[in-house]
Amino acid sequence: MEQRMNLDTVQGVLCMNKPTEFTSFDVIGKLRGILHMRRLGHTGTLDPMATGVLPVLVGKATRACDILPDQTKSYRAAVQFGWETDTEDVWGIRTAAYPEMHVTKEMLDEVIPRFLGEIQQIPPMYSAVSVEGKRLYELARKGVVIDRPARTVQVDDITLEEWDEEKQTAVLSVTCGKGTYIRTLLSDIGRALGGGAVMTALCRTMAHGFTLEQCYTFEQVTEFCRMGTLAEHLIPTDRLFAALPALHLTEQQTALYGNGVKLALSRVEGILPDQEQYRVYGADGCFFGTAQTDRKSDELRVGKNMK
Repeated sequence: MEQRMNLDTVQGVLCMNKPTEFTSFDVIGKLRGILHMRRLGHTGTLDPMATGVLPVLVGKATRACDILPDQTKSYRAAVQFGWETDTEDVWGIRTAAYPEMHVTKEMLDEVIPRFLGEIQQIPPMYSAVSVEGKRLYELARKGVVIDRPARTVQVDDITLEEWDEEKQTAVLSVTCGKGTYIRTLLSDIGRALGGGAVMTALCRTMAHGFTLEQCYTFEQVTEFCRMGTLAEHLIPTDRLFAALPALHLTEQQTALYGNGVKLALSRVEGILPDQEQYRVYGADGCFFGTAQTDRKSDELRVGKNMK
């Protein structure tokens, strides 16, 4: 039996397993049709041909879009060595081939550590990066190639999961920070090995602390709505800020803070010497949102209100 939900109060994180050939915006558009909600947002784009974890913010949780403290993401990427394309993946136009290139596992094991830590990466032309007010992919579609400034990105781990020397293919698991292009990483590894490489498949396995096991399909979400159980499948908004230490206010502090009053740091239990941002809960355990310290004035200021 179909149940009706009160969508005015529904908020949280709906983890979607993005299907291939959908843009992140396509996912939002389809969910708006399923949920009959406008207030939806995603936490970062995922290439159309990629699959995997796409956290969707529902209701007031959309206020968190631009302030998420945990930007770590993990991917499982398949790569083919021996050629290059204009998009750095298998769906682009072939621009170079390296028939004499032959990679061994020992060569991969030697090269991979060079791409760990803070590295420099030039964004691909087929990307949403803006240079002088223009999206690179818009220029690329017109056949225009421009110089792009290198950017510093963080790569925490690269693990060789599968290797086929005969086919010259590999599967790598990568954990990295915000703004890292996996296809560019693979392409750069190919160049470091004396030739080229293209990405042949990509699945995001973790984003902002959420994993594939927590993700749903469009069909599942449609069924949740039919049964009126969507709210039960949303991850609470405060999980977005799990990387921040928690503050639990007293009843008096809860009343003051709820009215926008700045609290004296010296009177708030749980303030740490070197920590500026926190997630804040009222005396009833309800999540308020984020707060930040002002050490000079000894005040706890309201950051982003999620209530």
